[in-house]
Amino acid sequence: MVDTSLFDLSGKVALITGASKGMGKSMAEGLAEHGAKVVISSRKQDQCEETAAEINDRCGPGSAIAVACNIGYKEQLQNLVDETHRQLGPIDFLIGNAGVNPYYGSILEIPDEAYNKIMESNVRSNLWLAKMVAPDMIEKKCGSIAITASTGAFGPSDVLGTYNISKLADIALVRNLAMELGPHGIRVNAICPGLVKTDFAKALWDNPEGERRANEITPLRRLGEPDDFKGIAVFLGSNASSWITGQAMTVCGGTNMWG
Repeated sequence: MVDTSLFDLSGKVALITGASKGMGKSMAEGLAEHGAKVVISSRKQDQCEETAAEINDRCGPGSAIAVACNIGYKEQLQNLVDETHRQLGPIDFLIGNAGVNPYYGSILEIPDEAYNKIMESNVRSNLWLAKMVAPDMIEKKCGSIAITASTGAFGPSDVLGTYNISKLADIALVRNLAMELGPHGIRVNAICPGLVKTDFAKALWDNPEGERRANEITPLRRLGEPDDFKGIAVFLGSNASSWITGQAMTVCGGTNMWG
């Protein structure tokens, strides 16, 4: 019988933002299927509760709890962490998956309000959360933090420029956190999705160009699906990734290859 303990998450507490649907939901399911207790968080409590109920039905009662949170508000993030502590205990694994993109167009024309919202929600909120959960991990001398960036961070865009800037900033944030938290046994990595069939990215894939990209440009000849992110979440949350930190890990069907 094959020993799968390397990926065993039994007894671990995982907190995931943007977890009520799409990639976040799939990552939460994967973690729960491998034994973790997961906190489902997004802006709407009813959606969080629906996802948590599905996971509990699949993985057993108590596998998931629901705590709504708008990542743009520091006090709501603190309440999210406090409620996790109250219901489940110290946090072992954080996935900062929530993000926003309220603007589609040239960065030369982006309103200040939209720019601020993108940068604050996509970057500053992840720093806030990392600072809030780090004490749990420092005390245990182990832990893992993952932040969802994007392959868009690796190049320019005439319509998603500010979003891509925020995701490149997330990678820089990951690297600095990895350096500072590494001596405490804490790993910090970025997950960089390519084009995935989620509601968040629907404008990019639900069109003939999206189909062409899948059929002609992506080496694996398909767009990503939310369930493609179960494995990377389990890997980063488990001992299987015990010597990996400060990395930007692409999950993109081969569209972004680096020498």
